Amino acid sequence: MPLFIQNKPLDRIRSTADLFDKNPHLQEKAKAFRSKPLVDVDPKCLLYVHQREFAATTPADKCVSVIGSDDATTCHLVVLRHTGSGAVCLGHCDGSSTWSEVPLLVKAVTSLSDACKEGRLELHLVGGFNDDSTTSHNLSLDILAAFQVQKEDIHLETCCITEMNDVVVNGTHRPVVYGIGVDVKTGDVYPASFPHKGPAEELRSARTFTGGEMVNIYDSSRGLFQIGPCTWSQNLDIAFWLSQNDDTILKYLSTSPRAEPPHFVQHMKSTIQFLLDHPNSESLFPGGQPQFYHRTETGDWERVVQS
Repeated sequence: MPLFIQNKPLDRIRSTADLFDKNPHLQEKAKAFRSKPLVDVDPKCLLYVHQREFAATTPADKCVSVIGSDDATTCHLVVLRHTGSGAVCLGHCDGSSTWSEVPLLVKAVTSLSDACKEGRLELHLVGGFNDDSTTSHNLSLDILAAFQVQKEDIHLETCCITEMNDVVVNGTHRPVVYGIGVDVKTGDVYPASFPHKGPAEELRSARTFTGGEMVNIYDSSRGLFQIGPCTWSQNLDIAFWLSQNDDTILKYLSTSPRAEPPHFVQHMKSTIQFLLDHPNSESLFPGGQPQFYHRTETGDWERVVQS
């Protein structure tokens, strides 16, 4: 079934400009969204989603009250929620495999909503900007098109993407909103930042850096965060990047060098150092098993030791 906007099926979209011209209320909602205050999310209630990850849960979850993600420049943050069950999913999409990723997000929510007869699926899209290479625009169109071919009826509620998420600062285009959180209990979506991006931040970044595909990081039925097992081969050549200046790293390792957040270069260097320190990924996953983390009473994620 097609995507719906104000209960009307969405026609084929040729450009984001066309979408916003035909649906001016989406522009107004995007302006309202990006003007919301930025929330600094408490890590003790948070499930953080990295690039090429997704997570889903329900309001009954006692371990997670906010799912969030940030550092999105050309990437898009996708929230899908079922209004009846309250089940919600957040994914961080970078365009690597959009057409196979969107069905994963839909299934994550519908599988948690099977018993619910009432309600509908609502979609919130945030991310991208007017980048020179039009990477954001192309990803916006791909994501919208991929949702249009899903068999479920899906209602587009928030669409703060590409030109509607763009601001010019000192002559340079940048995103207005780099990150979002979604309140698991209420479904409220808002601009957010995250000082803590764990657990296993460097491992998860290494997985993405070495080509890992979109993956589900959370088992809501058990309240367990999970990652891996990941596979990468030793590559000493990447040590080259550690001696390069910031501009070189930005130029070659970013899709949007002039729009990255200030910590991008250090994040890339720490990821590369992690890969050099762990040339054999198998050592991180004893017995070929994932790493599991559970939330302690103090709100921290703690590694579960496999017996």
